[in-house]
Amino acid sequence: MCGIVGYVGRGNALEPVLTGLRNLEYRGYDSAGVAFMADNMFHSVKQVGRVEALETELGGLRAVKPSLAIGHTRWATHGAPTKLNAHPHHNQAHTIFVTHNGIIENHADIRKLLERAGYGFVSNTDTEVIPHFIDYYFKKLNNMDEAFERAVSELEGAYAIAMTTSHEPGKIYAAKLSSPLVVGIGKDAHMVGSDASAVADGATKLVYLEDYELAIVERKGYRIKNFKNKKQVTRTEEDIILDDIATSKAGYDHYMLKEIHEAPQTIQNAILGRIKLESSETKLGGIESVANQLRTIDRIIIIACGTSYYAGLVGEYLLEDLAGIPVEVQQASEFKYRNEPLGPNTALLAISQSGETADTIAALKKVEGTGILRLGIVNAPGSSIARMTDAGIYCHAGPEISVASTKAFIAQVSVLALLALWLGKGKVANYSSLLADFADLPKKAELVLKQAAHIQNVAKKYAHHRDFLFIGRGYEYPLALEGALKLKEISYIHAEGYAAGEMKHGPLAMIDPNFPSFALAGGNALIEKTLSNLQEIKARNGRIIVVATKDNAKKIGKLADDIIEIPKTADQFIPILEAIAVQLFAYYTALELGHDIDMPRNLAKSVTVE
Repeated sequence: MCGIVGYVGRGNALEPVLTGLRNLEYRGYDSAGVAFMADNMFHSVKQVGRVEALETELGGLRAVKPSLAIGHTRWATHGAPTKLNAHPHHNQAHTIFVTHNGIIENHADIRKLLERAGYGFVSNTDTEVIPHFIDYYFKKLNNMDEAFERAVSELEGAYAIAMTTSHEPGKIYAAKLSSPLVVGIGKDAHMVGSDASAVADGATKLVYLEDYELAIVERKGYRIKNFKNKKQVTRTEEDIILDDIATSKAGYDHYMLKEIHEAPQTIQNAILGRIKLESSETKLGGIESVANQLRTIDRIIIIACGTSYYAGLVGEYLLEDLAGIPVEVQQASEFKYRNEPLGPNTALLAISQSGETADTIAALKKVEGTGILRLGIVNAPGSSIARMTDAGIYCHAGPEISVASTKAFIAQVSVLALLALWLGKGKVANYSSLLADFADLPKKAELVLKQAAHIQNVAKKYAHHRDFLFIGRGYEYPLALEGALKLKEISYIHAEGYAAGEMKHGPLAMIDPNFPSFALAGGNALIEKTLSNLQEIKARNGRIIVVATKDNAKKIGKLADDIIEIPKTADQFIPILEAIAVQLFAYYTALELGHDIDMPRNLAKSVTVE
């Protein structure tokens, strides 16, 4: 959600900034802009749409070759996606330009103060108060370093800010509060950006800014200060991890399709070195430091958002089933506002693909200083959640570019299964066979992918419907929720996920020939119960698509209009294989409808604001 890039150094600053903006496209955005100084004057170019539209708008200005530039991709919050509301924003004199991710919660109060001082506004954004506010203090203090610090210290909410000014033409000013920001270190050049991918074109190392920190970045170096305690900060520089950088589509039409087809490798990467079949054990180095504390945990709260929340629901079944630990899953956006008792033997487990999800970070902050164990499952090394938690497990899924999460979900469920097995050692009778089934899962995932052409044909049959019902029981219930979400995200078809046992408690009223149901029936434990629900739908002339194993497909018989077969595996791992099927169904439905699959409307990849 939104992206910041800035470069100061030798050469043409526009090129690494534009490259950084392209690398940030995976976050989702609706407009883009740049600001740079050349020939002793500022240029600002903004455009609605993709970065390529901005590049066209720049035209001959790309040959100017400034030594400093900042850029931004915007996802609209305050104000519609228009050129006027796009970033960078500037003060009235066009001497201060600002890019901003996040939400300034006290922008209305600051705007009133500035209007009383004679400042005028042209956009509908909260961001526009920032350059005026900095200008306001610069006129009072006559020192830009002090003016920037004073202004950002009075902002409330969540923000990452990059600023450039004609008063200090060799500096980029940056500040962070609850929104990710890094400083990139290059050869005779430095950068700022929202993540590693933003600065990789001009830097080889980076440092992560923490909350209440500002950085002043120049060609030859940078300095960091905590503007809350007024102390200078020294931080270890880290190598840029190449997995954080966007990759090509590798011949696929869309990143989403490529990432679905990476499922076998995603599972393999998640379990590599972590399953020891010869000794029937699991090894999770990321949590060894808190192993003793984990053994005494009597309650786990999983916090997450969106697809990660549904992965957490699968984790709830896994941890209770295999480890015997009571688990509840809460949406991070709700957890942070609840006033519930939390005991000392409670562990908080945060799940996030990006490691920068604002609501999940806020939920972790809620329990700071309480002594409660904080664990993380993230895909991004060095991310905020990875650094905030006491211990955790990396997904090792590699970059996921498409806004709709696919392989990250599969990686998260795989890691949750590993954690459940690790905690369940000695508690599960069929432990060795479960490990063997798990180790065999990548091959079975390949067999599901071979069903892609069949799934595409099924999707074409149903793409014209405007409503869908996804149902499942047990481990498959969270997959019903996730399947409905995937279809909504990229096809814009209304879909609901339901526990199959709830059919008689309301959803049956919706069933008719124009309201198809997508049933998940790959598990063994509750297949007879699921069959009874399919009978209910069929009796009301509802059309049914079923994902099932070969054995279950025989039981289902003519109840289903279409069947997608998956290989047989333990019920605990069925969600991983079924996820591939529902992802492909959603993908091919959106493809049939002609939608922008990798960047669906109104959505962002990394939700860094509340």
